[in-house]
Amino acid sequence: MAIDTRITPKQKLQPWQGGFWLSELAFPIFIAALCAGVFAGTHLYYVYGTGLFNDIAIGALLQQGFEGNGYGAAAAFGAGFMLARIIEGPMVGILDIGGSIQTGVGIGIPAMLMSVGITAPLENFWLSLTVGAVIGLAMGFLILAIRRATVASTGAQSTFGADVMMGAGNAAGRYLGPLIILAAGSASLPVGLGSLLGAALFYWWKKPLAGGAILGAMAAGAFFPIVIAA
Repeated sequence: MAIDTRITPKQKLQPWQGGFWLSELAFPIFIAALCAGVFAGTHLYYVYGTGLFNDIAIGALLQQGFEGNGYGAAAAFGAGFMLARIIEGPMVGILDIGGSIQTGVGIGIPAMLMSVGITAPLENFWLSLTVGAVIGLAMGFLILAIRRATVASTGAQSTFGADVMMGAGNAAGRYLGPLIILAAGSASLPVGLGSLLGAALFYWWKKPLAGGAILGAMAAGAFFPIVIAA
């Protein structure tokens, strides 16, 4: 579909004027593709022990269930993240893939299925792709429905807290820099100095201190590794 050229450069380009892939209806398709891949990755982890789209710590929650220790922690953690991001996404216009899809679809939903004895979606690759795509479509349309009922509704006079949610992470993150420096310094003196130097450089560049503190600590740790007692 060609882009609508009947608008001037000063006019705002509407989603439907950029073709189908820039329209709202394409959003559930993208989410379905992402969810299908992540759910299939969990299938690979269940069958072959690799392929999970999550951090090691989060994957360990699901592994505990595989080993017979219960799926409660993985299900609660993953589903909680997914629900929070589904509510947040329509408001701020940004969907956190890590919380909603990687953790929610990749950990939470498989844990819930396994807890009630439904193992087929994790045992068959093609079925895992299908189940993941269906979950993604449902998630995408649900997000669009919430958005149209709140911030994008006709005559909406409220942000529904979207402005607060959008700024909370960045506003709180600026205070983490000193804490990261202190934590790095308590680990070892060279790593602490590296963290301090990185934070100072980022402050000079007018960038967030937390990023500089983390990168500085990592760089110093590469040259002055911390010996972990056996």
